[in-house]
Amino acid sequence: MTILDTIADAQVVDGHRPWPRAIVEDFGWARAIDELASGRWTLSGLWGDAGAVHMAVMGEGGDIAVLTCRCRDRHFPSVGARHAPAVRLERAIRSLFGYEPAGAPDARPWLDHGVWDVKHPLSDRAAAPAPTPARYTFLPVEGEGLHQVPVGPVHASIIEPGHFRFTANGEFVVRVEERLGYVHKGIESLMAGASLEGAAMLVGRSSGDSTVAYAYAFARAVEAATQSSPPPRAVYLRAVMAELERLANHLGDIGAICNDASFALMHAQTGILRERVLRAADACFGHRLMMDVVMPGGVSRDLNADGEARIRALIAELRTRFPRLIELYDNTASLQDRTVTSGIVKPEYARQFGAGGYVGRAAGRNFDARRTPGYAPYDALQFEVPVLEAGDVNARVWIRIREVEQSLSLLEQLLDRLPRGDLRTSIKIGRSCEGMAYAEAFRGDVLVWLRLGDDGTIARCHLRDASWFQWPLLEAAIENNIIADFPLCNKSFNCSYSGHDL
Repeated sequence: MTILDTIADAQVVDGHRPWPRAIVEDFGWARAIDELASGRWTLSGLWGDAGAVHMAVMGEGGDIAVLTCRCRDRHFPSVGARHAPAVRLERAIRSLFGYEPAGAPDARPWLDHGVWDVKHPLSDRAAAPAPTPARYTFLPVEGEGLHQVPVGPVHASIIEPGHFRFTANGEFVVRVEERLGYVHKGIESLMAGASLEGAAMLVGRSSGDSTVAYAYAFARAVEAATQSSPPPRAVYLRAVMAELERLANHLGDIGAICNDASFALMHAQTGILRERVLRAADACFGHRLMMDVVMPGGVSRDLNADGEARIRALIAELRTRFPRLIELYDNTASLQDRTVTSGIVKPEYARQFGAGGYVGRAAGRNFDARRTPGYAPYDALQFEVPVLEAGDVNARVWIRIREVEQSLSLLEQLLDRLPRGDLRTSIKIGRSCEGMAYAEAFRGDVLVWLRLGDDGTIARCHLRDASWFQWPLLEAAIENNIIADFPLCNKSFNCSYSGHDL
């Protein structure tokens, strides 16, 4: 039985691809909430639109649908009231659109800190903000001998801003509460009316470390909406870039985690390897982060014979040097003492929040968007999705290690099978249409949903980073750890601030 078979009153909307979108009444919305709360469905996204709220859900077996609830009187039934992963998404909808989730457990603003020059910027009823921002109230904690430690939003390193409010008993954390939104850029507002090429550039700058993955998902969403197919060579080149991006980030993370455990040698050595990957990306695709290469309809830059040789040399170097570093990690007792059993994510939490990437897979959730729902060319390639059960910092390191090994194998397969031919096909838009796509970024699945207007520009586009479902798990993982271990746990998650804040 499909998701829409489960909801009797679903009215399917024409022109939404590749999965269906259906308008549901309150009864159908409540039925969807029941399925989410029971664990039979997974929440993939929840976002606002003109007069409505959309919810992407994934059923057992990978069945996917988008459900739409009309916001009568600017209200909609809260999903977060029964399914905690939706709470922050609802708070973001309230900040951006002004829609009220009826019965929501948390009515505090999320992205809006009271300093914007307009309130509810994506609403048709945008208004002037309050003259004085309201004080943000953190959740209360009661108990003997508790004290609070505020950290951020400005940190002692070149990282993005976020505030963490620790409540501790001595050195042990009782609760940490995050406040994000400091790097809100208005990406979704800027996208409205943008051309496909201009929107692709904006999407690629939502979270710079995942520029390829974001552009990949956006391009595939446009192609799904318009029923377009990129040339086979472009399909393979996109995957080459995605795996290079995954390599660079995983190598950087492994070293940074070790550095937070006071083992700077690993940080230095993996930093050298990461630099090798970035230089290869620059030589092959004209940019260290490969920005503006993946575009709707294909890619904007080819890989020549010298570039292919550069990547093969990189693979050979990593196959020689990386195993020695992993042996060093595994045999350093001081590292194991810090990473093993620190920052545990319980498997039931990973399932409930639909956590992707190394956060989910280190806690037993076997999900990778390259496999489910899957997309080309990965459906024709051989690779393993590593999964562990421990859920601690050490497990998240080992997932990265195994994924580095898989990415090297995937790059070899991609280069061996790289077809010849065109790089890009034209996108033809005859009428309004909608599309959605996933792409597997290094930290987990990115979702892009969009609506194209009759003139071929973006009418509405929503981006969802994997971090939306990982940040709350960091709060749970740090409980009962010491405050000094928070940087280590935080780095092992490496959630995106920019991708989350939109």
